[in-house]
Amino acid sequence: MNPNAMKQIVCFGEALIDFLNFSQSQQGPLRLPEFRQYPGGAPANAAVAVAKLGGNARFVGQVGQDAFGDFLIQAMTTYGVDTSLVFQHPEAKTALAFVMLDEQGERSFSFYRHQTADVLFNQQQCDPDWFDSNSILHLCSNTLTTEAIAGCSLHLVSLAKQQGALVSFDVNLRHNLWSAGEADRERVNQLVYQADVVKFSKDELDYLADGETDTYIHQCLQQGCRLLLVTDGANLIHYYTANHRGAVQPPQVKATDTTAGGDAFIGGFLFALSVIENPGAQIARPETLEPLLIFASHCGAHAVTLPGAFPALPTLTTVFEALAEKGYQPEQFRTIFGSPE
Repeated sequence: MNPNAMKQIVCFGEALIDFLNFSQSQQGPLRLPEFRQYPGGAPANAAVAVAKLGGNARFVGQVGQDAFGDFLIQAMTTYGVDTSLVFQHPEAKTALAFVMLDEQGERSFSFYRHQTADVLFNQQQCDPDWFDSNSILHLCSNTLTTEAIAGCSLHLVSLAKQQGALVSFDVNLRHNLWSAGEADRERVNQLVYQADVVKFSKDELDYLADGETDTYIHQCLQQGCRLLLVTDGANLIHYYTANHRGAVQPPQVKATDTTAGGDAFIGGFLFALSVIENPGAQIARPETLEPLLIFASHCGAHAVTLPGAFPALPTLTTVFEALAEKGYQPEQFRTIFGSPE
């Protein structure tokens, strides 16, 4: 595959360090948690997911001029992401997250992100030349947590839409990043209504709909959203368009670490959009949409079987092998995506 022949996927937002709790050690009477440093951040994960599949991914964001920032840029570059638009703030630090895992691989987060470099990205750093009608902008809600970074995110969406780019929004709520202790529904929905493709978890949909799920879905589609995706762990993935709704079953796997599962899913889906003709029209048709979702669900399923984010994300060969193991005919997907090199 030639990434330069595909639509470019521009992922905007936070790149941060995930310190993953992978074991404990005993020292005298103390049990000491041990943490391993992984590159992460939802939009950075999505960019790497696209690149590892063979797509054309660019990351836009800001890290500190510190060892953690250098590490993140190097890690994304290693996996084939274009990092030419990653800024390094001369004073603010790179954001950190400490990730605790339970026995089922489910996560809890503790963030160190007050006035870090990622939330100090500003509108003056944005450029409409980053987009054209053959590109896709992808972002998440963690760049909505302060008024300033929210304004920058909405400005970037406006620039992308003016250039004819598709906009993808993975809601990806982290309530503990918001000063009120919970996400601002109005601010998040402002971005939801401007996106072409929106991915929610079931819990996120319930929260943003505030008890009126059917009405909310109808309102999103009325506002101009072309596709709503609702994931629910290992349960059915539901989709909604203006004229259709349906569901696909993701593969069942044993989860080790769910850190990058949703990012692998949306990254796989964005990769799929980047290689098909007229994706805006294709996602309106179940017969073309559902194979893309099956492909993306196998990307997500692979990621949760391994620890960390970037290293856990699959290659195209890995996904084709998983599809074959689950009884799918890889030829139907090669028709869409081509063959891996």
